[in-house]
Amino acid sequence: ANGYFYSRWAKCIHSSRDFSDMVFIDNYIFNKDVYIQFNSTVGEYVGYTELGVHNAELWNKDPNQLQQERAEVERYCKHNAELYQSAIADKS
Repeated sequence: ANGYFYSRWAKCIHSSRDFSDMVFIDNYIFNKDVYIQFNSTVGEYVGYTELGVHNAELWNKDPNQLQQERAEVERYCKHNAELYQSAIADKS
């Protein structure tokens, strides 16, 4: 494959059953390197390359975008974790 590779990879991490330590991480990847990341613990975007730093500065100035990413812990992570946990508990 000659060309460029772009992907976005989001994940939720937790270790307690009540999901109180749930963390949402949203990675933006270009050619297999993370160039910008949102981490719900940090609460804003962090850039890891020149382009990532530039985009992080722009995106962090947009309160709507930050609010939407911060809400993903509840909307995406906790919602799905509760579904998975109940599906597993129903099987035992």
